[in-house]
Amino acid sequence: MPWRALPGQVADPYHVWLSEIMLQQTTVAAVKSYFEAFLRRWPTVGALATAPLDDVLHAWQGLGYYARARNLHRAAKLVAEDHGGRFPDTEEGLRALPGVGAYTAAAIASIAFDRQATPVDANVERVIARLCGITTPLPKAKPEIYAHAQRLTPAKRPGDYIQALMDLGATLCSPKRPACALCPWSDACVARAQGIAESLPAKSPKAARAAKRGVVFWAVREDGAVLLRRRPESGLLGGMIEVPSTEWREAAWPRAEALRAAPVQARWRTLAGAVLHGFTHLDLELEVMEARVAMDAMPEGGAFWWPLDRISEQALPTLTKKVVAHARGEARVARMGPRAKR
Repeated sequence: MPWRALPGQVADPYHVWLSEIMLQQTTVAAVKSYFEAFLRRWPTVGALATAPLDDVLHAWQGLGYYARARNLHRAAKLVAEDHGGRFPDTEEGLRALPGVGAYTAAAIASIAFDRQATPVDANVERVIARLCGITTPLPKAKPEIYAHAQRLTPAKRPGDYIQALMDLGATLCSPKRPACALCPWSDACVARAQGIAESLPAKSPKAARAAKRGVVFWAVREDGAVLLRRRPESGLLGGMIEVPSTEWREAAWPRAEALRAAPVQARWRTLAGAVLHGFTHLDLELEVMEARVAMDAMPEGGAFWWPLDRISEQALPTLTKKVVAHARGEARVARMGPRAKR
């Protein structure tokens, strides 16, 4: 892993922090190339702090959960401006940084500063649940697992221990078919002794995902510009660029009601198909309406015109990319007629 310090080297707090933020809800394999690209572009926290936010968001495309990128930028500015470019070296100090919660603070404190802190990720959770035979289902078991993990964290070289524990969960103590015969803790493992290792940690049944619907408005001006807008700073996809839309809700949108939310007056027509997108907690279905509008059309709600041939310059979340691809494809087919569609 490119953020790991080599033997004999001291971990760089900037590298550890950057990797931990990127790794939140993202896999190691997906993060590696982004981490290396960020370091080439912004080799220090000071360089990242002076970067335009839109550049950071653009570089973040593909990692998802864009609030992390916004908090990354805010935290970099705070470290550079209020801490002289040096990261706080305690869990308490680190938790004061935007986007740094209990786990991330503990991970940075232990790995970068060798503090006796105990970060518990999914890998550590699995190892400890099996080692101690904790059968209480998650998430109820989290306090119990943390208590055992904290008790086992050594005062000497805690950073090395924590990384080894994470690696143990990622390699040998895997979710399915754990390699118990190769595990250095196999003799002490309660779950192995009881033959229940693969069933731990136990999990409560998942709640059903919410389903929501909305309508997006694909407006194309005579000069080829398309209408975009920035989402509110807080909430899902906060501060990201989107195609204007209605709010997202459970109920379907009747045409007349949807048109009242249109960002510009035009003759709107509904395109075939829909855009489907899944978030962690909800499934979203978006209907797309398209209109060709005059040069003097004045949009509402803070929307702005942007050249379609330069749309890649905008930091677009995956959802917006899906909307753009669908709108461009379906609108082209509709203009060519049903024979071309076949």
